[in-house]
Amino acid sequence: MKVLSLNFLTCAVKACKSSSASYPLHPKDAELVQDDIEVNPEMLINVLPRLDWAALRTTASELGFPQLPEQPPSADDLRGDEATLKDLHHLLLETQMAEGKLVCGNCGHEYAVKEGIANFLLPSHLV
Repeated sequence: MKVLSLNFLTCAVKACKSSSASYPLHPKDAELVQDDIEVNPEMLINVLPRLDWAALRTTASELGFPQLPEQPPSADDLRGDEATLKDLHHLLLETQMAEGKLVCGNCGHEYAVKEGIANFLLPSHLV
């Protein structure tokens, strides 16, 4: 599961739908793997406005990456700063969570991640 995907996931427990603490899910015991993918600047520039930057900052720091800036870089900044572009590419697209858990900050439910796939099936008492 790519770090990019984590920016779009929230807790599936019905009681958490109205809680802001259910997003983002927090990685726990994460085993990260790296893929080599060619940098696509336009794709990154186009996806950046769709990201929740605060959630991405939280996820990146919990995974042990260097602190991201307070504000996301603009498209012009990314076009002119190849180092930042490569760093974001590495974080969002080349880094995957292969094993571990995603934990809800509201209810504490843990979603297992095995072979890069999160199991969001809930037990009947949480549906």
